[in-house]
Amino acid sequence: MKLLIASSIHQHAIERLTAVHDVTCSFDASEAQLQSLMASCEALILRSGVQITASVLAAAPNLELIVRAGSGYDNIDLEYVSTANIRLVRIPGPGAKAVAELTFALMLTLARNVLIADRLLRQGHWAKHQMTGYLLTGKILGIIGAGNIGSRVGQLGHAWGMEVLGCVEHPNQEKAERLAGNGIRLTDCDEVLEKADFVSIHVPLKASTRYLIGAKELGKMNQGAYLINMARGGIVNEAELYEALAHGRLSGAAVDVHEHEGNGQISPLVGLDNIVLTPHIGAATFDSQREIGDLVVETITAFDNRKTAGVFADERIVVHI
Repeated sequence: MKLLIASSIHQHAIERLTAVHDVTCSFDASEAQLQSLMASCEALILRSGVQITASVLAAAPNLELIVRAGSGYDNIDLEYVSTANIRLVRIPGPGAKAVAELTFALMLTLARNVLIADRLLRQGHWAKHQMTGYLLTGKILGIIGAGNIGSRVGQLGHAWGMEVLGCVEHPNQEKAERLAGNGIRLTDCDEVLEKADFVSIHVPLKASTRYLIGAKELGKMNQGAYLINMARGGIVNEAELYEALAHGRLSGAAVDVHEHEGNGQISPLVGLDNIVLTPHIGAATFDSQREIGDLVVETITAFDNRKTAGVFADERIVVHI
């Protein structure tokens, strides 16, 4: 198969694919470059950071498969994918583990003032008696978007001795029972915001979630609570988060995803001391990326085998791994 890898994936996976298929790697390509490269492409592999627009997809008459090496799909024109009968496979599982662990790393960093303590010590200040923080144990953890990633965060919170509340877009009894098995009580978004000491966001970016968290929602949170955004930039209104942090409405926040990402972009939140900013590294562990790479290879191999055998016929499918 003719494959285009439009985002950097694990090198071992690239080597395995190259040994069998006609592979082109083009990372950080412009839209015009992608359009040119897609002309003969049969399968596209990508992560976040590259936009697969309708114009890009329209330039690929032979495209049959898109493999999203991760969770989110807000950078893919899903309407075009569906209309053009292109199969989409998403590989969210391995990255979910990494995102959940980083969520806890950031929560601990906030609760124990790790960045401030580090900075003061480097400046020669022995701030031992100024660095009192908070336990996570016994606190209430609120999960906005208790899906694949959010429920993993909730599991970790439950194991840590936290009371965990979660909300989902379409609640039902089955979801409530499944979450309860992981120590998460399903409720609505308002109760999550109003009761949680730590609110962690794990929803996809789409029309209904853009600026889901703004001044109104931040105003519902406990005075002195913490906010963690591990989802997508654009879900939290950054200007209104700035105001909540600057005026002491929240004790702190951690943001791994930003409305404007990439080299040269400066977050509007950088002037604050009570925020931790990371460059969209939630899924960036060697372990997770190796596992994702292996699953990408398995997906391409399975698709190629089924295509060769004529299994697909005229079926239209969207697969989620």
